Amino acid sequence: MSRLALLELVLFLACGPPCGASSAIVARVVDGDTIELASKARVRLLSVDTPEITSGKRDCYGPEAAAFTAATLLGEVARLTYDSECTDRYGRTLAYVAVGELELNTELVRGGYACALAVGTAGRSRAEEFATYEAEARTARLGMWGACQQVPCAAK
Repeated sequence: MSRLALLELVLFLACGPPCGASSAIVARVVDGDTIELASKARVRLLSVDTPEITSGKRDCYGPEAAAFTAATLLGEVARLTYDSECTDRYGRTLAYVAVGELELNTELVRGGYACALAVGTAGRSRAEEFATYEAEARTARLGMWGACQQVPCAAK
């Protein structure tokens, strides 16, 4: 066995299997922060919370967040990166999702489509970064921060 193969085996055994694919086609957008891949796996975007449009709710700026996610990801081959937890309590894969140089999680918060949110321990390593993006969007009154009388995710 080569040194490289041995190193890869040691890393795999030490770190465990990856949470999922490193890239996949986005087949459907459920809402602003949840997508479905061509494999049927549901992915919950890490570090963000967009206003709801599912389960009979239609929060202020929810349709806009979902439309932004769809325009950015739908039909694209997205790159997925993971954090400390692979899934949430609903069984969805937790990931940062990017197309090209654009990471959607970051852009949702920067553009005022989402609040910053750490899900369990996943995303905590970037919590400060996302809190800064949210503060900047609030100050600039971008997206929901300028359009909504009450920002639904801000109360959580």
